[in-house]
Amino acid sequence: MNENVVVSADWLADRLDEVRVVDVRDAWEYDGIGHVPGAVNIPFDSFRDEEGDAPGTLPGEEAWADLLGEAGISADDTIVAYDDTHGVFAARFLVTAEAYGHTDLHLLDGDFSSWMREHETESEAPEVEPTTYEVRAVPRTAEETSGDEPRVRDLDPEESPFVDHEEVEEAVDDPNSVVVDTRDDWEYDEGHIPGARLLDWKELVDDETRGLKPRDELEEILADHGITPDKRVVLYCNTARRISHTYVVLASLGYDDVDFYEGSLTDWEAVGGPIETES
Repeated sequence: MNENVVVSADWLADRLDEVRVVDVRDAWEYDGIGHVPGAVNIPFDSFRDEEGDAPGTLPGEEAWADLLGEAGISADDTIVAYDDTHGVFAARFLVTAEAYGHTDLHLLDGDFSSWMREHETESEAPEVEPTTYEVRAVPRTAEETSGDEPRVRDLDPEESPFVDHEEVEEAVDDPNSVVVDTRDDWEYDEGHIPGARLLDWKELVDDETRGLKPRDELEEILADHGITPDKRVVLYCNTARRISHTYVVLASLGYDDVDFYEGSLTDWEAVGGPIETES
């Protein structure tokens, strides 16, 4: 993701006819409360694998292509995603899209509640023409399989931000890396990857605007946690939702060495990784 990944409501309002807007809230919210004009609904639960051994992980190449194709989205479209929870669910959608090769991706700064304050909404779903969505890249994951065939194939290991537990283990012992836990403080206290820094993803959000804090505040918060652009940053939470938001924020700030532990603590514990309870 590039530095202009986060866009304002005004930016989106000026380009509604040029972009594909994705609302990842539940269908009842999309229909009953209203949505950004022209937005299609792709609920959060629809693009996560909740049936496999690692609940909450990537949906798989075929499922993703079917989902976006049904929504009338093509691989060349500019996508802007939003939710009503400061962008954390929408960010997960964007990371998933990036994993499968989509490149023109944006997060609405703020969420639907923020949009409603100054911009119009609608309740009717737009008519869409289904497409054949082309998956252009397949991410690395921790050896997930479906039957006898890999669910995902490692096509471009140098470009993928996804890492497995072995690479996280290496980062723990690397002075030029920082492992970041984006969960709540009580979760961190109950157990975390050894040496991980705690950065609750919500620290980066302004409760009043519902969007990101100003850039200088973000940089100060990150520096206070030892998360600086000169280090390799490895992100994790429980099931890769909260790290998606932090991943997008770091991209917007120009961090170019950020790794995404898709399996997160769920995978770490499953493979017997050590757990620390000391800060």
